[in-house]
Amino acid sequence: MEWENQTVLVELFLKGLSGYPKLELLFFVLILMMYVVILLGNGTLILISILDSHLHTPMYFFLGNLSFLDICYTTTSIPPLLVSFLSERKTISFSGCAVQMFLGLAMGTTECVLLGMMAFDRYAAICNPLRYSVIMSKDCYVPMAAASWFAGLVNSAVQTAFVVQLPFCRNNVINHFSCEILAVLKLACADISGNEFIMLVATTLFILTPLLLIIVSYTLIILSILKIHSSEGRSKVFSTCSAHLTVVIIFYGTILFMYMKPKSKETLNSDDLDATDKLISMFYGVITPMMNPLIYSLRDKDVKVAIKHLFNRCFFSK
Repeated sequence: MEWENQTVLVELFLKGLSGYPKLELLFFVLILMMYVVILLGNGTLILISILDSHLHTPMYFFLGNLSFLDICYTTTSIPPLLVSFLSERKTISFSGCAVQMFLGLAMGTTECVLLGMMAFDRYAAICNPLRYSVIMSKDCYVPMAAASWFAGLVNSAVQTAFVVQLPFCRNNVINHFSCEILAVLKLACADISGNEFIMLVATTLFILTPLLLIIVSYTLIILSILKIHSSEGRSKVFSTCSAHLTVVIIFYGTILFMYMKPKSKETLNSDDLDATDKLISMFYGVITPMMNPLIYSLRDKDVKVAIKHLFNRCFFSK
């Protein structure tokens, strides 16, 4: 039988950058510094969105959710990654791998949907300013954010459940830094066409559909901005959505490059390609959450003012 060597996996080996100890030490220092920036930056955005009454709007409510999401996402992946860089035994239990896979999928899916919701918010604010308070009332934007989290959790639960029930072969080496679903599926010694179909449906629903909503929203936003006669007016209106647009380009650009770039049969199994994919995945998992608060701090005037007020309150108030 082709699958007679299947077994119940108890422990998995995360290959990562094994064999390159100097690189592991370098990445440990870099990622640790980035993680501190992620916690401080996103934590600050959450704090000002709660404390500053001027930021009690749908846009900053979504931004607070995005910052909390980035903290959750990186906290599920970065600490184990840092430990693996310093440990000679780079193993993880199968149950721990399943939990890591579930949390990573849930946070990634939620962010895709949440960015789509934020694009709709910007469309409503710019294209329908007189009806904005009605369209994006609290009874609307709170359920929208909750739906983003719900979609992420449901999608992740379904995909993880279908993966963990697969029979796995004796090879327990995951050629990745973490338990990423595509890397885990490579260990299965069974037909994974069902899993691939579920992933295709999930990709369409939770990645491509929000992306389509973002594209449509910003197309309408640009058309609306072009109707403004003064260049100063156009610049002022565009500045209200430039930070979100920058975040979307970085986030979706990395996803599309990782999962949708063509792979030839000759290079599909090459070590160089695997190393490139793993490093791009690390960029997606660390750089993007770190950039989000920096982008909003630099490009959003209200956030800059709120951070300045918070800084003055903490260090210069009597």
